[in-house]
Amino acid sequence: MTGAKRILIVDDEPNILRSLDFLMTRAGFSVELAHNGREALVALEHEPPDLLLLDVMMPELDGYVVCEQIRKDPRWDATKIVMLTARGREAERARGLALGADDYVTKPFSTRILVEHVKSLLGVT
Repeated sequence: MTGAKRILIVDDEPNILRSLDFLMTRAGFSVELAHNGREALVALEHEPPDLLLLDVMMPELDGYVVCEQIRKDPRWDATKIVMLTARGREAERARGLALGADDYVTKPFSTRILVEHVKSLLGVT
């Protein structure tokens, strides 16, 4: 799929990775998977994606730490970040956005709405 926007999905839960991989591939995106924050940062070094779907609650490096590290590096300024979490309190959402996330989506979420958010952030119709 040449020219497809690239999405890196970062989540420590295999079932969520599989379902998001299927969903985003079906929506026409090129997808790469990372099982934790460290894998995500390695993948960014290799070839920065257009967008990250980033779980907040992960062992070792949580999504907040990963988001903060990404935003400190100007090489990744163009990469959009959508944080995904089961924690929907306003303080957590505010923290994610303050660290540089472009969007913050709480689980469970509508797959249709998530795809719409991603397409909107990437300027895809």
